[in-house]
Amino acid sequence: MYPEHTPHVPVQRAVEVHQPTPYPPTVPAAAPLAPVQPGTVPAVASIVLPDGRVVTGYAINPAQSEPAAAKPAVSRTAVNVALGGAGFLAVCGGLILLTSFIAALTAFITQLVILAAVIFGGWIAVQIFSTSGHRGAGTTVNIRKATFKRNHFHG
Repeated sequence: MYPEHTPHVPVQRAVEVHQPTPYPPTVPAAAPLAPVQPGTVPAVASIVLPDGRVVTGYAINPAQSEPAAAKPAVSRTAVNVALGGAGFLAVCGGLILLTSFIAALTAFITQLVILAAVIFGGWIAVQIFSTSGHRGAGTTVNIRKATFKRNHFHG
């Protein structure tokens, strides 16, 4: 296929190196601060320390806890009871359907057994009564007023 004396030089391919381009981090722009007058003038409190120094400052109101979450209109217990009742009804309905299916399957199998018994019984009846009433006498053949009996077995 290849000439024997041809030198095989590996093929050099140009390789492109892609460096990721970093995006500058996005910093949310701070809203400009505008001085706002408080609605009321807060009271100034002064405290005398045990060593005699006086510290004056505004009183800090204690942190207000967040209001408790509003209770739902329906209690969780009522929801659980309702869901449990719906699940119980679904299970009962499934059991009724399963019972109906088993009863129908039993009736179907019973009908198949009866049909097989009728067909097999009919076949047996045809075998018994097809001997033209000569039970156990064998087959009678009449040829020109002569009577021959064949396959007459005693048993």
